[in-house]
Parts: sequence; C-alpha cells; structure tokens
Amino acid sequence: MSNQNTLIVYYREGCHLCEQMVAFLSQEQLKHQASIQFEINIIDIDDDPELAQKYNVDVPVAMYQDEVIFYHFFDAEEFERTLKKMKSEQH
Repeated sequence: MSNQNTLIVYYREGCHLCEQMVAFLSQEQLKHQASIQFEINIIDIDDDPELAQKYNVDVPVAMYQDEVIFYHFFDAEEFERTLKKMKSEQH
C-alpha cells in the first residue's frame, strides 16, 4: 500500500529557495513522523518542458492532492492545515 500522504515539490536545480523549501519540509517530516507519515516527492521542472513553462517563475511549489499549499517560501500555517487534512483522511 503506497502512502497517499504525498507532498509534491516542484523545484529547479540551483534554486536556493527550492533548497530551503525541501530542507524545511524534510525537518517537518522528521518532527511529525510519530504522528503522521508523509512522503516528499521532489520533481525538477527542468526535466519536463510543460512543468518548466507552468512553474518557471513560481518554484518552489509545494502541492498536496493537486492543490498548491505554498510557493516560494515555506508557510508554517498552511503546512499545519495540510497535516490536519492528512490526519483526518487517514481515519
């Protein structure tokens, strides 16, 4: 059974905001692992011309279930809302 709690991060190699976003999400993943399991799927937009066109100036973009949670910067409030959503969907 695969984990339905997957955050997708669209990023670009060499983007410092992207690196910060992934670092924040990785820290949050460790911090919350006892209460909620989620995966982080990191996708380089430059590997896909369609994604590169769509998210070119918006990276990094964090998404959950096809909805943008936040872009450019980690947003702790939005992240907490997303965690609550994940938890409610597990039961």
